[in-house]
Amino acid sequence: MHCPFCKAEDTKVIDSRLVAEGDQIRRRRECTSCGERFTTFETAELVIPRVIKSDGTRQPFDEGKLRNGMLHSLQKRPVSMERIDAALNHILHRLRATGEREVKSRLIGELVMAELKQLDSVAYVRFASVYRDFQDVNAFRAEIDSLDTLPGEGGIR
Repeated sequence: MHCPFCKAEDTKVIDSRLVAEGDQIRRRRECTSCGERFTTFETAELVIPRVIKSDGTRQPFDEGKLRNGMLHSLQKRPVSMERIDAALNHILHRLRATGEREVKSRLIGELVMAELKQLDSVAYVRFASVYRDFQDVNAFRAEIDSLDTLPGEGGIR
């Protein structure tokens, strides 16, 4: 790392510690030329893969679109923003963990449905009805019948 003060190429690490719940490393560095000290932060650069749509087109992943789709399904449901954010982070983590440069939109939809199924059954059925393009009441009924009775917040009983 170049010294930000004198632009020398040689610096040494004098202290390292984990920060941001272990997602970053804070390093205290010292320039071997001018003796100035400075702090750097190191994080893993994990890229969200591009999305391959069902028609074969490719587009950049849009976290806002994912969030809006989930929030739309969860509208007027008793689910806290903390739980929604945790679900979104879990989906993002799973997408990064694929290690792929591109993923099919179907995978993203399945990940969303899995998270919504845990968060709130009604939101799950709402999302599934659009995602799976239910054509009649029987399709709704079949999806609802496939759900296990979920205890706690928002389950269908």
